[in-house]
Amino acid sequence: MPQNLKPLTAMRFFAAMWVVAYHFTPSLGLGMPSLIGKGYLGVELFFVLSGFILSHVYMEAFGDRRFRYSDFLWARLARIYPVHLVTLAGLGSLVAMAALVGLNAGDQVIRWSSLPAHLTLTQAWGLGQAGGWNHPSWSISAEWFAYLSFPAFASLIWPLRHRPWLAVTLAAAAVVGLNLGFEAVAGFPLTKATIAWGALRIVPCFALGCAIWLLWRSGLVRSSKVAVAGVFGSVAAATVCALMGAPDFLMICIFGALILALASLASTGSKLLTAPLWVYLGEVSFAVYMVCVPWQLVFGHAASKLFALRGETLPAPLWVGMYIGVVPAAMLLHHLVERPAREAMRRHGTPFAPKRVARVRPADAALARL
Repeated sequence: MPQNLKPLTAMRFFAAMWVVAYHFTPSLGLGMPSLIGKGYLGVELFFVLSGFILSHVYMEAFGDRRFRYSDFLWARLARIYPVHLVTLAGLGSLVAMAALVGLNAGDQVIRWSSLPAHLTLTQAWGLGQAGGWNHPSWSISAEWFAYLSFPAFASLIWPLRHRPWLAVTLAAAAVVGLNLGFEAVAGFPLTKATIAWGALRIVPCFALGCAIWLLWRSGLVRSSKVAVAGVFGSVAAATVCALMGAPDFLMICIFGALILALASLASTGSKLLTAPLWVYLGEVSFAVYMVCVPWQLVFGHAASKLFALRGETLPAPLWVGMYIGVVPAAMLLHHLVERPAREAMRRHGTPFAPKRVARVRPADAALARL
């Protein structure tokens, strides 16, 4: 049974709030600090983590030929699709209600031509070029691409299980090479790609996460003190890189080291980041990410009406309320939609094998909450 790596779950909350700060900070009208300005890389951190966790839960089953692709996809769909649908419907409802009270938000949100891509989770495959709807959902479209491709990743990674350093070296080289090559051809960084090239953006990060899992699996870190030092050292290195404007691919590689250190906290018995509060906040992080833009729209319009604000800039106290308030909003989405829908879908089992009831082990259920 795969080990429940609680520090990795806790880390997700901090990554999500970093992304939220990146989206919300322009509302202050005070510019973008360097560290927050790199907040878009929180998505890369999630992508690396996704490769690690899915390898942790499914890679050995793949190697032992126990992997069931249909069950795997159904479990992944149960994880992301209900929240995605509800936020889509919620945004449509918000636009309709705004229209009833004389506000016109539809031009920025509703893009009917891109709706089919959103409904099929292909909006980051270059099929939703009109944009609109819940923009952060491009990343789950990229995740869906990685889920569909997981057997290909596993076929490349599993044969290197006895040579984990080679796997990590090759994956890191792919991160550097693809980021440099893409920017040279496209004229903008791969780490800024969303609806046009989001599916490509996840590939090197996901591969790095898979390779880091092999390195962790080899028992590289055996001391909790080394693991703790690795966590703080990786965070410090990423912070310095952000402040100095270092290349994004360097920070992505540091994310790999951070995930290795966090996973090693659990395997060496450290209690750092295992408190129930941090683990719970990590579990609601997906809802934080998915609800941040709808919450910003609701809060911004309400604040403008209640306090007669002009423009889109919020006073600092209101901005803090908006930033903190995204967490309880996400808790509601998590408990009312995400968790019950996921559990219901998994109980029902994949429609491709209706006579089989999908049995999800407790460890799998915890570890697969990306």
